[in-house]
Amino acid sequence: MRNKLKCVVVDDEPMAREIIETYIAKTPNLGLISSCKNAAEAILFVQENEVDLFFLDINMPEISGLSLAKIIHNKSQVIFTTAYREYAIDGFNLNIVDYLLKPIAFDRFLQAVQKVSLSEITTTNSDFMFVRSDRKMVKIDFNSILYVESLSDYVKIFTIDKIITIRETISSLEEKLPIKKFIRIHRSFIISFKNITSYTNEFIEINHKALPISRSYKESVLQKLAEV
Repeated sequence: MRNKLKCVVVDDEPMAREIIETYIAKTPNLGLISSCKNAAEAILFVQENEVDLFFLDINMPEISGLSLAKIIHNKSQVIFTTAYREYAIDGFNLNIVDYLLKPIAFDRFLQAVQKVSLSEITTTNSDFMFVRSDRKMVKIDFNSILYVESLSDYVKIFTIDKIITIRETISSLEEKLPIKKFIRIHRSFIISFKNITSYTNEFIEINHKALPISRSYKESVLQKLAEV
């Protein structure tokens, strides 16, 4: 499975799962590691295994694909597969890779896969990153970051000793941060696990500042905090 994206298919329809499994087998940079018939199976699997990419049906019984995507969004990339076009807006609000409408053609499948970058979803081995700020590349140690705040097209990175402003979206910056060290708690905030002082069901306190946990992220955030 080396140099391949580790893929999981989640769909309650056997034929739909089989089609995606066949497409994965025909795509050199993809590798199937599990095929799940419901979201509960997928949740159990991702707790014990690293997954790069989910092909996720939206309309499933008990736990929907949208609910599952909120749980796994900070661990893996997601491509939605569904017969219902009206779910597209909800899907893209979760910052997914793409939205495939059934029946899915192989060329459209490949188009979606090409949007996924292995480097973006693999946890970095570095302890730092470079960002462009004030017309120069600035080195930031991950351990020094307290939290990140989005201001439209700008992002402020609050570190232990300074604030760095960069012209970038918070979603693109999120992809550069190690998923084991950081978590998105709100559409405007990413926080460092290491620098959490305290938390409730509504707020996380870092460096004497209370940052809100939004309703859409609450389930996944509280679950992740319970595991730390």
